[in-house]
Amino acid sequence: MIHSLTEMSPSARLWGSLWGDRPRDWAGNEEQQRPVYEAALERTGVRPGDRVLDIGCGTGVFLRLCADRGAEVTGLDAAENLLTVARGRVPEAELVHGDMEALPFADDAFDLVSGFTSFFFADDMVAALREAGRVARPGAFVVIEVFGAPERCDLELVKSAITPFRPRGEDGEEVRYWRPGMVEELAAAAGLGVAEATACTTTYEYGDEEHMLRAMLSAGGAAAVAGPEREDELRAALVRELARCRRPDGGYTLANEWEIVIARAA
Repeated sequence: MIHSLTEMSPSARLWGSLWGDRPRDWAGNEEQQRPVYEAALERTGVRPGDRVLDIGCGTGVFLRLCADRGAEVTGLDAAENLLTVARGRVPEAELVHGDMEALPFADDAFDLVSGFTSFFFADDMVAALREAGRVARPGAFVVIEVFGAPERCDLELVKSAITPFRPRGEDGEEVRYWRPGMVEELAAAAGLGVAEATACTTTYEYGDEEHMLRAMLSAGGAAAVAGPEREDELRAALVRELARCRRPDGGYTLANEWEIVIARAA
């Protein structure tokens, strides 16, 4: 069962509709993010019986890894269509359609709280992190993932392709949080104690142009932003921007650095 909350901010509803535009295509892409999830698990040591909350859980790949380790898993996302896919992947999970800045959970409810490429979509990232800390038991890990250095992020090319298709004045682009030490400062402002900051690179592999395009069009609702009348134009822009990532065999390899901050709840 997916629990749905009616109290969600306008931006949470916007991002939920965008990310939920092509959930099956995104599900395949999220599978390729396992190295980041596994790196976080190595550092946090999830054990059988631990209560885990993944904020912005998407299609449930991290929840599946935790459940396979014996954890009791809960996922929250603003995209109901992604939660539907997650339900098939992790049928034992509690899944909640909601807003990360107003978590519908009790204080000290979880042994691990994570947010992979999700906290920076909040209107107020410090508020979202403060909520994550509130629902984590004292001393529990809170995992925060953001983009790494732009020059080591091939996905920045995708953002460059999409930006011209956004309506003028639209605030549906996430704030950039790349600056050495910036996420640690935000975590501290939210009352979290930073234990570790590290970088992890994920390599995304696509067998041909069409598979690459389907993945990129599903990310952040790129296709929905362009609209059906301009999708072909966006496809051409993506192919142009990602030319350097094209392999001789016609496939694509994208490497992206992520910064992972491991904090502890007070």
